[in-house]
Amino acid sequence: MPETSRRRYASARREEAAEATRGRILDAAGALFAEHGIDRVRIADIAVRAGVGASTVYAAFSSKAGVLRALMTASLFGPRFRKAQDILAGADDPVVLVAMTAQVARAIYESETEDLGLLRGASSFSPELRAMEAEFEAVRYEMQAERVERLFAAGRQRTGLDLAQARRVMWMYTSRDVYRMLVQDGGWSPDQYQDWLSRTLTEALVRPDAAP
Repeated sequence: MPETSRRRYASARREEAAEATRGRILDAAGALFAEHGIDRVRIADIAVRAGVGASTVYAAFSSKAGVLRALMTASLFGPRFRKAQDILAGADDPVVLVAMTAQVARAIYESETEDLGLLRGASSFSPELRAMEAEFEAVRYEMQAERVERLFAAGRQRTGLDLAQARRVMWMYTSRDVYRMLVQDGGWSPDQYQDWLSRTLTEALVRPDAAP
């Protein structure tokens, strides 16, 4: 095998090994956070459960907050979210994009419920979790901006709404609390939630005579 090919092969093997190690660390952290709560778990505990040294955890994630951020990113913005984003990317009509925001919200919260439900239950009062949630809420708010801006650029927004108000309305209706109240506490199915949210966003943000 040529030297260049050997180097590429070795590099690919190292990357695979590093990714496998990251996966073990995240699995271990998720299990420990769900069992004991985020605040009671130390990097050393995660390392022991994952079968690696604490230095390896620090090298991969820098801190416990980095581990938690990676866990939440993998859950909230995982395969379901990416599939919903791909569908959005294929739409041009700004009103359709507003309505399809419901599909993105559903993808985020369904994955979160499945992957992080036990973690949230054990860490409901954790300052670290609260801080991380605020960080992800800011990300979610910014990710919605283009959809609302395109609606306004097309002049199809509801009369009386300015851009800042419209962005806040979309952010509020697509919040975790609304999903929790309707689906987790209220017994709605995810399909019911998505249908309701799609209609509600359209009615709240789109001028009635501008709907498709």
